[in-house]
Amino acid sequence: MMEEDVEEAKMPLIDHLVELRQRLLYSVGGFLVCFIGAFYFAADIFNFLVQPLADLWQGEDSRRLIYTALHEKFFTDVKVAFFTGAFVAFPLIANQVWMFVAPGLYKQEKRAFAPFLIATPVLFFIGGAFVYYLILPVAWTFFAGFEQQGAEGTMAIALEPKVNEYLSLVMRLIFAFGISFELPVVMTLLARAGIASSEGMKKKRRYAILIAFVAAAILTPPDPLSQIGLAIPIIFLYEISINCAKLVERSKEKRVHAEDDSKCVDPDESSETAEEGS
Repeated sequence: MMEEDVEEAKMPLIDHLVELRQRLLYSVGGFLVCFIGAFYFAADIFNFLVQPLADLWQGEDSRRLIYTALHEKFFTDVKVAFFTGAFVAFPLIANQVWMFVAPGLYKQEKRAFAPFLIATPVLFFIGGAFVYYLILPVAWTFFAGFEQQGAEGTMAIALEPKVNEYLSLVMRLIFAFGISFELPVVMTLLARAGIASSEGMKKKRRYAILIAFVAAAILTPPDPLSQIGLAIPIIFLYEISINCAKLVERSKEKRVHAEDDSKCVDPDESSETAEEGS
């Protein structure tokens, strides 16, 4: 009997491991397909990322980006394909995670968890679009302003970015803003788990503002425009997180009241049922 119980306990674990392997294979396979497709269009994607700088230098045919190592442009395209493939494959990967986790969740937990899977890529995309269309043009104008025209007694200083350094800076900004825009999702999950509360978040608002500027100073280049451009949205998203936490707390209170009402039994109804039973 002991051996049979052990075998019965092992089987579900083996089934879970087999399913986990299957989900991982689907996720990796989907990512590889997206990676190969993105590598084919890597040059076009990189040109799209360079467009804010190209708009700044529009009409100046002598402007260029350079690479100084033979393999630099190739590995830059590989990085472009990797980041693009990961972003495009995220819905598939998230769906595989959901299919693996969902069978072990209750209906209420499924309804609570599903919106976060949808909100996560949407907020990341909004953060990336924010930095691309608003921050990059301002930041590139700021950095290009340090060029120096050659004159008597001075050397000309011209900006010629390297392709790998440009990509690293752009992806750093996109990831910094994209992850920062996930703040409402994180804080709402903490509120749902009971770790954070709206009142506690209100009391710590001044610390959150300080942390927002510190994080912006760490994650962005050392120019005030990029740092302020990241800190202000983080503060705004923190306020949204407080409201989201309030909604979570209200839904919890309603659920608790509904459960309490369902447990309460009317005395008249209980006496009537008792008489019918007798």
